[in-house]
Amino acid sequence: MFRAISSAGVFLLAGILAANADGDAVLGKKVFNRCLACHEAATDRDKVGPHLMGVVGRTAGTAQSFLSRYSQAMKDAGAAGMVWDEANLSEYLRAPRQKVPGNKMGFTGLTSDDDIANVIAYLKADPKP
Repeated sequence: MFRAISSAGVFLLAGILAANADGDAVLGKKVFNRCLACHEAATDRDKVGPHLMGVVGRTAGTAQSFLSRYSQAMKDAGAAGMVWDEANLSEYLRAPRQKVPGNKMGFTGLTSDDDIANVIAYLKADPKP
């Protein structure tokens, strides 16, 4: 009996951790509010920075509407094959100037793993919450 309860508890905990690792798009929308001055994610409208609609899976520095305004560093990162997958987005959101030295983004980064996972979940969500 104890083994069955322990096993069930382990599976429940694993499920909770897996769900948390994927992030929460609704919470990510709240965190993304810090980004709204420069980026749009629900539309393809560019602001100071490129729109982030459909950014997950896109090669860095390739949003057609923003091509003339990307930094050379971001264009070079894309030319070298950097794709905005979850791992690259996570590193970039934590420390943009470390991930792509010489890029134009003035934001210093997010420090919370949960915030980063949630923003990525928001960026992946279609439709946006």
